[in-house]
Amino acid sequence: MMKFPEGFLWGSATSAYQVEGGIENNDWAEAARQGKVTPAGRACDHYNRCEEDFDIAKSLSQNAHRFSIEWSRIEPEEGRFDEIEIEHYRKVLKALRERGIEPFVTLWHFTLPIWFAKMGGFENKKAPFYFSRYCEYVVKNLGQGSDAPRFWITINEPMVFANMGYLKGNWLPLEKWYYPLSLFRYFRVIDNIATSHNISYQKIKSVGPDSSVGIAAHNINFEPSVNSFNRLLAKFLIWFQNHRFLRKIEDRQDFIGLNYYFHKKFSDKKRYEKSDLGWDIYPKGIYNVLMELKRYHKPVYVTENGIADAKDTKRAKFIKEHLYWVKRAIDDKIDVRGYFYWSLLDNFEWADGFGPRFGLVEVDYETMERKIRPSAYEYKKICDTNSLED
Repeated sequence: MMKFPEGFLWGSATSAYQVEGGIENNDWAEAARQGKVTPAGRACDHYNRCEEDFDIAKSLSQNAHRFSIEWSRIEPEEGRFDEIEIEHYRKVLKALRERGIEPFVTLWHFTLPIWFAKMGGFENKKAPFYFSRYCEYVVKNLGQGSDAPRFWITINEPMVFANMGYLKGNWLPLEKWYYPLSLFRYFRVIDNIATSHNISYQKIKSVGPDSSVGIAAHNINFEPSVNSFNRLLAKFLIWFQNHRFLRKIEDRQDFIGLNYYFHKKFSDKKRYEKSDLGWDIYPKGIYNVLMELKRYHKPVYVTENGIADAKDTKRAKFIKEHLYWVKRAIDDKIDVRGYFYWSLLDNFEWADGFGPRFGLVEVDYETMERKIRPSAYEYKKICDTNSLED
């Protein structure tokens, strides 16, 4: 048996717009009304069924859960905050605590309030002011008392947000710009998000000095071939994709959240097993990106790792093989303290809509019936024993 460290956190993750339903005041909902993207609609109705879903998480022996707060619910208009929605998230935190589940709260997971999007979102030079004001308000109102979270994630996948929205144009704002203008916008967004985190970090720590604050970084495993050019290219991409942003916030993060999905091996002709989205399954890649984080000397939580697998024929093996390499990284002195599978529920997957099925729990989007997949019970065995069979 490969035993994980005592106190290791086992959980799963969700994000508000992808599961809650009924969110109509953000940029993705507005784009859906204009016919530009698939509407999320009721999604999984998690907003109303969160306690039922947390009962499922508890039944699967999970002791941690990552979820996000929807900015457009909290601040529907610039400078106006909604106490009713704050109270809802208080109840979410209370429900998790009652079940012995440690909350990890993400303050921003891609969606923007319409008023902020109309200002240019994170292209606006005042974006750090608006974002940090929102973060401070949430932490002041949710970060006190026995149910208060200890862990705050300010930003989810800043590089993905900038890549998909401002270079590829596949996500909002869904605008194709030509080089070098697209690059200018791209770098401005990344820099503004980094500044937004840094200011928010200071504000969160002033409200709750004992809070643990980080981001969720989406790091890609780049592996070079023997070709000298490919070695240089891989080295550059590792720095640019995986470390440039982390370096900007290096002194203002108490932990690093790692999201791992992709790898790129240059000149590699091997055929890999694929997910339903056609993504390569390459478990060793999570070890490689974890080892890259050793330079920061910070605790690490795997905040996302998952597979689209509607038939549930690959998920159990996927989880076990990735956790094998997580444990190898721990044995090699990487301070990994938790693992969150993406996702607890099937959900709305951005440009791919409701097609991909990532959930440990299958959701019937017509009836909202939940059905625990067999792979979830395999993950439960790991959670129960805090160990993995070698």
